[in-house]
Amino acid sequence: MRLHHVGIAVEDLEAAKARYLLLGFRVVAEGEVAHQGVRVALLEGEGEALLELLAPLGPETPVGRFLVKRGPGLHHLAFATPRIEEDLARLKAEGARLIDEAPRPGFGGHRVAFLHPSFGLGVLWELVEA
Repeated sequence: MRLHHVGIAVEDLEAAKARYLLLGFRVVAEGEVAHQGVRVALLEGEGEALLELLAPLGPETPVGRFLVKRGPGLHHLAFATPRIEEDLARLKAEGARLIDEAPRPGFGGHRVAFLHPSFGLGVLWELVEA
């Protein structure tokens, strides 16, 4: 697997985009994942570096609760895989605690699945079928 993107929880999507644009990133996609209650901006930098800025649609969404508990910052690391079901099964067999037993729709039409931060050494992991 390779690193697909770094997810960053933010309170104000427009202000966060402006800050990363100062570093030379550019916005390549924006949208909403309604079932997760989040607005997303995907930014690209040099050398295929991708950042996914996540702003909650409300305080009772997963990212909203994250911000209340931890504040803005690193939310997750996403890893690209061409075989998401296979990798989920393999990781589960190795003791990974899965948040998603099966892939679900994610931003940009990708299928995604999350692993509990306890398996990621305190960091939420996302598998992205790419």
